[in-house]
Amino acid sequence: MAARPSDLNHDPAKKTVKLFNGKNLDGWKIHGTEKWYVDKGELVCESGPDKKYGYLATDKFYKNFDLSLQFLQESNGNSGVFFRSTVDGTKVQGWQVEVAPPNHDTGGVYESYKRGWLKQISEEEEGHLKMGEWNKLRIRVEGDHVQTWLNGHPMVDFVDEIIGEGEGGIALRIHDGGGIKVRWKNLMLKEL
Repeated sequence: MAARPSDLNHDPAKKTVKLFNGKNLDGWKIHGTEKWYVDKGELVCESGPDKKYGYLATDKFYKNFDLSLQFLQESNGNSGVFFRSTVDGTKVQGWQVEVAPPNHDTGGVYESYKRGWLKQISEEEEGHLKMGEWNKLRIRVEGDHVQTWLNGHPMVDFVDEIIGEGEGGIALRIHDGGGIKVRWKNLMLKEL
């Protein structure tokens, strides 16, 4: 019996991983002095008294994946989701999908300490962010191809050779400056 096309794409070793268990920070490591905690089954990042950069990074590295999550900005949402990243103290290497207040490129891709913005969001696409409500962010990275969606709307789709060579984990970020509080839930990653 010939294999169906859907069977050919099914690799039992590649499965969907729940990155956050809704109970504690198992599988993650805190970098910096900012606050990361669980409240009502949600992961919360909040600026601490130092008002510095802070990161919560997965213990495991993920190369090719399709990640979906939800976020709610309770106050200044200058945060983000890093991929193929490593953190040393509070200095990160990798690429960030921006999570920010309205008209500040949520869904765009930024490279810290190197090239800066790789893809910003056009004015026409800026209206998809729902400030003060739950938003759904999807990030797909396969080889050198990066795609993001915000609330079902395509935000960026590009190829970058340097990203293709990257290795690292997923990391959530608190920007410096204070006043930031973002809630996260349903962090589901499918390895490709």
